[in-house]
Amino acid sequence: MQEKELSIIIPAYNEEESLKANLPEILTFCKNNGIVLIVTNDGSKDKTLDVLHQFSSDPNLIIVNHKLNKGYGGAIKSGVMASETKYVITIDADGQHYLEDVLKLYNRIKETDADMVVGGRQIANENWYRKTGKGLIRRIAKFLMPINIHDINSGMKIYNASLGKKYLKLCPDTMAFSDVIALVFISQRHLVLEDKISVKPRETGESTINTRTAFDTIMEILNVVILFNPMRVFLPVSVILCVAGIAWGVPIVLKGNGVSVGAMLAIVTGVIFFFLGLIAQQLSEIRKNSL
Repeated sequence: MQEKELSIIIPAYNEEESLKANLPEILTFCKNNGIVLIVTNDGSKDKTLDVLHQFSSDPNLIIVNHKLNKGYGGAIKSGVMASETKYVITIDADGQHYLEDVLKLYNRIKETDADMVVGGRQIANENWYRKTGKGLIRRIAKFLMPINIHDINSGMKIYNASLGKKYLKLCPDTMAFSDVIALVFISQRHLVLEDKISVKPRETGESTINTRTAFDTIMEILNVVILFNPMRVFLPVSVILCVAGIAWGVPIVLKGNGVSVGAMLAIVTGVIFFFLGLIAQQLSEIRKNSL
């Protein structure tokens, strides 16, 4: 790697112990491979910023500091905006990612001229609760949008920095950032690939992912789908309501009992959803043309 074409971005919130353990190794890796390291301290309440300042003299390190916590996605956004390289790759501060996989994904995106490569994690003995949640999110995303990515919420993704900066305004500041940035690239017909990576168990600190995180992620996925392809949401609802109304009302009419108010309400609501979908589709086209 002759020129610095790649920046590693690490969002860090209360990761004092993890950074103490992992930052020296990461900085050595960056020095040996000509990579820029950008760490965003996301309003940490512990001594994360103090740990970063201990390494501030390293020419490969850029420190971005948030006075207040903005969220996982907000920290990544600041890191991406601070980057000046062609590619950026995100990894977590907890030391679960292997640095060898950084080069693996970098080489893959260069060889294929892809716009994004997602690191598909191979996790053995994963907690059943988190595994179920991830599976549910993946199925919902695939139902709403045609995707071929298995581990869409992986924290390790490499992508074209200029495209990333272009789409940051569409992405949330929450943990859902990982899912949404990939969905935005896919929606905009960019080449998104996936390559297998390995992960290590977290040794220090605590994970902040919970049930609310999963719910927020599902809501953000719905927002992205409605933004780029609203008829994928409105049309099925419209068809279901109209079919249900007809199935409910026809037998009543055939029996000579007149028209069912409930059946008519379902049909009219279905028609309203259809036209709302058409309006949303027009707004979506206007928004996409403005990007």
